[in-house]
Amino acid sequence: MTFVIGVDVGGTFTDAVLDDDAGTVVAAKSPSTPPDYSRGVLDVLELLAEQIGRTMPEMLADTHHIAHGTTSSLNALVTGNVPAVGFLTTRGHRDSIFIMNVEGRYLGRAPHELQHVLAQDKDHHLLPKRHALEVTERVDRDGTVIVALDEEQARASIRALLDDGVRAIAVSLLWSFRNPSHERRLRELVAEQDADVFVALSSEVSPRIREFARNATTIMSTQIGPGLRDYLTSLEDALRERRLAGPLLVMQSNGGAVLAAQAPSAAISTVGSVLTGGVVGAVALGRQLGDRNIISTDVGGTTFLAGLVVDGEPVRDTTTVINHHPINVPTLRVDAIGSGGGAVAWLDAGGNLRIGPRSAQAVPGPACYGQGGTEPTNTDANLVLGILPERGLLGGRKPLSLELARQAIDTQIAKPLGLSVEDAAAAIHAVQNAQTGDLLRKSVVEAGHDPRGFVLYAFGGAGPAHCARYAAEVGVAEVVVPLGPVASAFSAYGLASSDIVLAAELSDPTFVPFDPRRAERNFADLEERVREGLDRQGVAFTSVELHREIDMRYAMQLAEVTAPVVDGPLDAAAVEAAAAAFEERYAALYGAGAGFREAGIQAITFRVRGTGILPFSPRFPEIPVAASADPADARTGSRPVCLDAAAGFVETPVYDYRELRAGHVLTGPAIVEVPTTTVVVPGGTTATVDHLGNLTIRSTVGSAS
Repeated sequence: MTFVIGVDVGGTFTDAVLDDDAGTVVAAKSPSTPPDYSRGVLDVLELLAEQIGRTMPEMLADTHHIAHGTTSSLNALVTGNVPAVGFLTTRGHRDSIFIMNVEGRYLGRAPHELQHVLAQDKDHHLLPKRHALEVTERVDRDGTVIVALDEEQARASIRALLDDGVRAIAVSLLWSFRNPSHERRLRELVAEQDADVFVALSSEVSPRIREFARNATTIMSTQIGPGLRDYLTSLEDALRERRLAGPLLVMQSNGGAVLAAQAPSAAISTVGSVLTGGVVGAVALGRQLGDRNIISTDVGGTTFLAGLVVDGEPVRDTTTVINHHPINVPTLRVDAIGSGGGAVAWLDAGGNLRIGPRSAQAVPGPACYGQGGTEPTNTDANLVLGILPERGLLGGRKPLSLELARQAIDTQIAKPLGLSVEDAAAAIHAVQNAQTGDLLRKSVVEAGHDPRGFVLYAFGGAGPAHCARYAAEVGVAEVVVPLGPVASAFSAYGLASSDIVLAAELSDPTFVPFDPRRAERNFADLEERVREGLDRQGVAFTSVELHREIDMRYAMQLAEVTAPVVDGPLDAAAVEAAAAAFEERYAALYGAGAGFREAGIQAITFRVRGTGILPFSPRFPEIPVAASADPADARTGSRPVCLDAAAGFVETPVYDYRELRAGHVLTGPAIVEVPTTTVVVPGGTTATVDHLGNLTIRSTVGSAS
């Protein structure tokens, strides 16, 4: 028996999914354990082992690999909990990281913030100026060395950083993506003085044009690299002690995994690892269900995440934004807001009810957890409304206090607004659904898609309780709640379903039409780098797939759009086909007629994405078929539940998911209790159990309500 395990470490819970080569899939959930998240990983692995009737060492000895998604990198950057790093750059260019171009004023800001120009600033520096030093060197735009590296002056700069306590250094020189020789020499000079200092080079982390984004990406990767290295080393040592046989893989933002030992060298690629697991899982489940256009939504303890799958493939992006800085990292496009189950409800200065982005997290958690939290959250509201059972979460392993939930809502929301506790809880529930619906509009409509042509997948601990409502906000008629054996651990299922994905890129700006031989040289170099990287993973693949693409833009514009490029030898027709694909995607994003071919098209960055297909990945097993559509045998009783503030509390039937069978049909309003989540089936909808155990919620009145 061989196992594959996916582990998703969230801010509140750690989820795990195990699949074996016989098609068995089991899942487990355990509280996360900040700041040492590795304890939570071992806890949830212990739960998996118990479910399959083995000890943890016995299970790990038969494990092909573990795919691990971690929040540690992203959390460290967002909170600023990173060590001091040094920055070496070309003489005369130190201040670019502090000037931040004009982007520093608008990147990562909400629309209402952009309207207040006088309140904007660039006070988001990544490091103090004393840690940003210059070296004398110059390479021109063609890669020719104009001024040789002054090694003595470079040694002095390195020594100054080390004497100031710096243990990690980011190196980002002007035009290094065209000629990295000076950056590589600086790494050798650092090693001469202290071989244990962590060094990241922009030519390896982010070989793209545009100085500010390249600098920011390299610095942030250096900030999290040492911590990620220490965490993964400690975790892998603990797993090896418990007889883990296969490799430990780490999920990346691009939707694929990489060997844990190699992740720190490009640490920035892991910042979205837990964000992408659900999208990868949606692709895998979509193949089984025949769904090709999917809105993937994950409501965890801290965040609400939304990603898209279009025509069977996840929508990708080439950049992201962290702390108002552009980050060059290929990623699955996932939008996020702080609106999870633990999002705190509060009143702003105008007395308006707001939800999040601050979260109660795992510690102290929502007020109803009884762990010292006193602020009301979405979870507290759902408990007061009767959506959650008073006996608690995780099958009763996580007890909940209705009294503490009511007290928190009463003192901080209900009394200030002159509402009853129940009406205040209903308001929290409604605001949560409205703001998650707003994010879906941004994710789907602003990306050029009609949400009515999509199926919405809803998962995470809190997703199934809200999904029918936020789907209705954007007009989606069909909602799938992936349950089966994974329930709220669906992101971990995505991790276990992932393959190994590596990307290599190179900026080489040129106008279309350009010499196809130039593109062939670039792609040949990039493909060689990707294949070498896949070989270093030390894993046997069933096959390797390579995909070429070019980031293009209209001349004199900043908006770049990625266009696919055909495999094999390139000619003028292939170059024109790539340009045509760019124009088609540009029109889909910005509107028909928005392009201006007469201005010219520029090819900016060439990229190759390589996927190493792993031997097997989880598939949902089929469940027994019901004798009839009536789920009466699964009903455990009823309780008063408020799903509509106007209707108030209604006696609502409650069903035990474990007793449901394929073909059962539930008529709303209804509550389905799963050991790790709760599904709300509102009035005016029905929920059908499919052959894999998923619940499909559809409106019976034209739209889910």
